Amino acid sequence: MLDIKFLINNKDAVKENIRKKFQEDKLPLVDEAADLYAKQLEAKHISEELRAQRNKLSAESAKLRKEGKIEEAEAIGRQVKQNAVTVKEQETILAEASARLDQIMKTIPQIIDPSVPIGKDDSENVEVERFGEPKVPDYEIPYHADIMTRLGGLDKEAAGRVAGEGFYYLLGDIARLHEAVLAYARDFMIDHGFTYVIPPFMMHRSIVEGVMSFEEMEAMMYKIEGEDLYMIGTSEHTMIGRFVNQIIDESSLPLTLTSYSPCFRREIGSHGLEERGVYRIHQFEKQEMIVLCKPEESMDWYNKMWKLSVDLFRSMEIPVRQLECCSGDLANLKVKSCDIEAWSPRQKKYFEVCSCSNLGDAQARRLKIRTKGENGTYLVHTLNNTVVAPPRMLIALLENHYQADGSVNVPAVLRPYMGGKERLVPVK
Repeated sequence: MLDIKFLINNKDAVKENIRKKFQEDKLPLVDEAADLYAKQLEAKHISEELRAQRNKLSAESAKLRKEGKIEEAEAIGRQVKQNAVTVKEQETILAEASARLDQIMKTIPQIIDPSVPIGKDDSENVEVERFGEPKVPDYEIPYHADIMTRLGGLDKEAAGRVAGEGFYYLLGDIARLHEAVLAYARDFMIDHGFTYVIPPFMMHRSIVEGVMSFEEMEAMMYKIEGEDLYMIGTSEHTMIGRFVNQIIDESSLPLTLTSYSPCFRREIGSHGLEERGVYRIHQFEKQEMIVLCKPEESMDWYNKMWKLSVDLFRSMEIPVRQLECCSGDLANLKVKSCDIEAWSPRQKKYFEVCSCSNLGDAQARRLKIRTKGENGTYLVHTLNNTVVAPPRMLIALLENHYQADGSVNVPAVLRPYMGGKERLVPVK
């Protein structure tokens, strides 16, 4: 969300940014926003003048009454009443202009970083670097749901009877591996100086609107019927929401946090659910990393954060690549974003397992998250990145460690969390 004063002083830059994001239908909104802001200021100015005038007239009327000049006092009283009507009219104009302006400002995209590649959609994202050698064994690798089932670890049929499509039961060693990955990721982030947090798994609409766009909210969020509560789609939401309307001491920045949560997503839109597997589902668990920092430090943290994801996956012997998101693939609140994709030897291609984003001051502006230092009060920058999100990331782990006999090797870093188990074997 942009600062309205920035928009007014940089109309051409804002319009060019809209063009770079291929959202030309929003170009008229820039001029409309400027006009609405002018209308706001005018209505506010008129209201303030009228209130001052009303106070003066009320004092004069009271004086005249004391002097017994009733007719003159009543005449001034009528002016006071008309004044009040006009003030109310101006307040209505102000409220309507403010509501429309807020709606527009939440629609106009954040100014993207100059380094973001220009492209219409995710098909034009740019591969930057690969880490680890992607290999394809000389034996067939089954579909991940079949690997899990043969290891006695997946029951989607029963989950369908209980909750419908998009849910699952994880069992035995697969369930244990799922939790081992989360525990390892938690400790990995703690060892890198992040504070571990378990946040609320629901939030008010005002927080939802502060952390994401309306379009994302409609496609993702589950609403609790009869209550002002939404189930989180990622712990980033309530982690950032924790600081709503707060002024953070500048000396405490950066805040580096890592959070665990279940996540719930409707998955409405072009992606849809995956019928057999666990790649795109309604419910999953995730370890997330969150940073709140000074504006001048946010790009450094962005690079540190995605590299942590690379290091984590490489420690589990999973080849990955960094994919730079192009302008058309960036959500409107994002300044810059990249995906970390893991190698799938079965599909012979990479798929997304992490998403790292720098949102600049967009979320902080919506939620009024500020910091205060020697140079005054200003908005912080917020960033987020997936650490791991099983069961999706288990696809990469199972495929890259699958053996010809149907067993799966457990990466060395996960064995302490698996009771020392080195290999998962099919259930006979």
